[in-house]
This record gives sequence, structure tokens and C-alpha cells, in this order.
Amino acid sequence: MRIVKSVLITLMIAMFFGELSLAQDWQGFKRYRDENVKIGLPSSKEKRVVFMGNSITDGWSNISPDFFKGKAYVNRGISGQTTAQMLIRFRADVIELKPKVVVILAGTNDIAGNTGLVTLDMIVNNIISMIQLAKANHIKVVLCSVLPAFDYPWKPGMEPAEKIMALNSLLKASAKKEGVTFVDLHSPMANEQKGMISDYSEDGVHPNKAGYAVMEPLVEKAIKKVLGK
Repeated sequence: MRIVKSVLITLMIAMFFGELSLAQDWQGFKRYRDENVKIGLPSSKEKRVVFMGNSITDGWSNISPDFFKGKAYVNRGISGQTTAQMLIRFRADVIELKPKVVVILAGTNDIAGNTGLVTLDMIVNNIISMIQLAKANHIKVVLCSVLPAFDYPWKPGMEPAEKIMALNSLLKASAKKEGVTFVDLHSPMANEQKGMISDYSEDGVHPNKAGYAVMEPLVEKAIKKVLGK
């Protein structure tokens, strides 16, 4: 009985400190802290591009590594993150790396309510703040639309499809107002229900290799466009 009680206490302590650790690094600074130091500043000839986002960005370099291979592309996606978390770490994970371009792909986790309920305007404001921070530091911006999703496996019943469509309209308008490049990734990946085409995803939210193959030429074209300006 004492052994069981001891094990339970140990588990409770581990859970407590695990939750405490997450709360203390809510914004995710620890994820790339060491890598940011290691990568250092770009050379004078390097045209560095940082990808800021959530799990869709995070998984990109694992599922489709050839897209990043041999290029000055730096992945700074963190699974599960919302735009509020990205905004807080934007200076550490983007600005301080001195890229020429930042690719922002964010917003679906906000709609899912991963860090609490937010309005579409709040999501847009967070993304506009990232855009303005980038522009103030002479970083070109490629703003991507949110990918289609009919439902979230981890939060069923949120009915995100129409909300994503509305958010994308706001993002497109904001990109135009801020004078940055907008990439529509939603249209070529959406089915008739405004969810993701099944061939492009295993769970209806995260792209598979075929999904990334649709995204990559569109994003790369936008990167080349802004680098040429």
C-alpha cells in the first residue's frame, strides 16, 4: 500500500511540474532556443527564409524534407500554437535570425480554441502585428491562407470550415492593406464541403506529402517574387 501511495505521489509531482513547465514556456521559447544560437546570423550572400507557423509548418520539413534541402529555409513551426503564441516568440524565432523573408501560415489553432476562445478580428490583429514587426525590421512577408478543414479531430464539432473561409477573406484584405504578398493555399486544397481534399491529408487538417506538393510551388513562387523586389 505504501508503495502504491509513493508511486501515485511521484506521478502527481511529475504531472505538476510538467504542467508548470508548460505554463512557464507557454510561448514556446525553449523549442528553438539552442538552434537559434547554433544557426547564427546569415552570411552576406544568404537569402534566409523563416517559416513561422503551427504543426502544419512544424511537420513540413519532416514529411517533405526535399523542399528545405539545400536552401536557406529555416522551419520555426510549433505544433498546436496559436497566433498569440507566435506573436510573442516572433522576435526570438524570426527577427533575431535576420531573414530576408518570413512565411506566415497560422490561424487554424485559434479557430480550434487551443488557447481559449478568440474572435476572427483577434486572430487577424495578431497576424497584422507580426507583419508590422517584420516590415519594421526590413523583412519581406509572405502571408498564407489558412488551409481548409471540415472538422478538428482533437476538438470535434467546432465547425471550422466557414470560419476559415471568413478568416481567409480578412487575411487577404489585410495583406493588401499592408502591402505584402498573399498566397491562397485554401482554394486548390478544398473539397465541395470546404474541408481538405482527402488525397492531401490523413486527418483532414494536416497535409501529407501530396498536400505539401500542392503548397510548395505556390509558396516558392511567392518567395521568389518578394526576393526579386
